[in-house]
Amino acid sequence: MLNNSNNAFIFDMDGVLTDNMRFHAESWVELFKDFGLEGLDAERYLVETAGMKGHDVLRYFLDPDISETEANRLTEFKDFLYRVMSRERITALPGLHQFLDAADDKHIRLGIGTGAGAKNIDYILGLLRLTGRFQALVDPSQVQQGKPYPDIFLRAAKLLEIPPSHCIVFEDALPGVEAAHRANMRCVAVTTTNNAEAFRNFDNVVAIINDFTTIHPKQIVELIGQ
Repeated sequence: MLNNSNNAFIFDMDGVLTDNMRFHAESWVELFKDFGLEGLDAERYLVETAGMKGHDVLRYFLDPDISETEANRLTEFKDFLYRVMSRERITALPGLHQFLDAADDKHIRLGIGTGAGAKNIDYILGLLRLTGRFQALVDPSQVQQGKPYPDIFLRAAKLLEIPPSHCIVFEDALPGVEAAHRANMRCVAVTTTNNAEAFRNFDNVVAIINDFTTIHPKQIVELIGQ
């Protein structure tokens, strides 16, 4: 029998705790309009770069040689747009609070591994009434490389003091699922950003859910032992 205190759930934040990835996409599209970027819409952003660090999004769509200073400036501006545009639209994914309560009851450790910056983490956790709920919070400033590299999830596991093989990642974005795979972590895919079919080729995906109303932490923990 598995000891639940030796297991952890690591949640991506955007698109997992709340269905807000389209708000990020809309903000990037508005920013890039100022640079005359054609052919970018919310759908393309979500498929190609959702879950990446802001700097990597800028390198991917705008300029592979963008300076750190300029990337910081533009990412901060985009995040300001995002917060202004989304403040009245942020809600918890259905069943989230009950799922986290059940995980606490099972003594499963909880962490966040996100491509979002510290301001956006505080913003979302505050709106969702989740401040202080997680034992580890990892953002891109704490690692060398963002998703799809495994650094964020591996650091979260280290802070939670749980082996990667006993961590389950909850992810909506394809780069995030790949990051979990590289970290030797199984993954629950959430279909807020991509449909279920998009996750079929990942051998680390153990479940695909629309929200948290149809699954219990005990079911997820049992999958670790399979």
